[in-house]
Amino acid sequence: MLKETWYYVDSGYCTPSFNMAMDEALLNWHSQGKIPPVLRFYGWQPAGISVGYFQRVKGKIDVESARKHGIDLVRRQTGGRAVLHDQELTYSVLVSEDHEVMPPSVKEAYLVISRGLLEGFKLLDIDAEFAVPEGKLQTNDSAVCFEEPSWYELIVAGKKAAGSAQTRKKGVILQHGSIPLDVDKVKLFDLFVYPNERVKERARRSFGDKAIAINEVVEYPVSFNEAKQAFKAGFERGLDIQLEPFELSDEQLAEVHALESKYKSEEWNFSR
Repeated sequence: MLKETWYYVDSGYCTPSFNMAMDEALLNWHSQGKIPPVLRFYGWQPAGISVGYFQRVKGKIDVESARKHGIDLVRRQTGGRAVLHDQELTYSVLVSEDHEVMPPSVKEAYLVISRGLLEGFKLLDIDAEFAVPEGKLQTNDSAVCFEEPSWYELIVAGKKAAGSAQTRKKGVILQHGSIPLDVDKVKLFDLFVYPNERVKERARRSFGDKAIAINEVVEYPVSFNEAKQAFKAGFERGLDIQLEPFELSDEQLAEVHALESKYKSEEWNFSR
């Protein structure tokens, strides 16, 4: 039996505004029936901090500190908390809500898509599993994404190892997420507003008990390209698909660049 073919987009390292514009463009094209479902991998250059669609910036994100670190702020289409995108592999999945393997509930769709992540960790010889919180997920007031796992996110040694967010627009599911290779905890916690330095330092110290990066658990460091190959194969296995490389035309690339202006604007990025 032939496997379904999805497009595979390897964007390499791109600016934060381009990354978010590309995800939106792919969503539009899939909604219009111009392209099949898509798996995309990308990095961030310069590093970025993405805030959730509904997240407030004022009083939560230290914008001035981000500028000092050379980190661009951008607002995502998806919800959730802020994420520092630096030494990581980022993925996007775009697939129709009506696809036969996609459940109607957000939580169960997470499970289906995140199987690709689980298989990717396995291919790196990392013992990962799905987070299944007992009872109602407990939340705190932190603005930091990796402070706690949500349903079916990936955990390693009881710590969050990949963070994902999902939205549904124009009949399309967009799920994208961060797979940290390394984390600079000093830089990370400089990006958030705390009542004082003592509270910030306490949050930084406790973070190591809640989150983990790939290179903290492997014998030899995993590069961006090695991670990309492992998770590409993982998604093919986990979603039972085959991936076909997709290169954007000049016209499509121009469309992405046109959308970029939205993700560079203060009106969009600081709208909450």
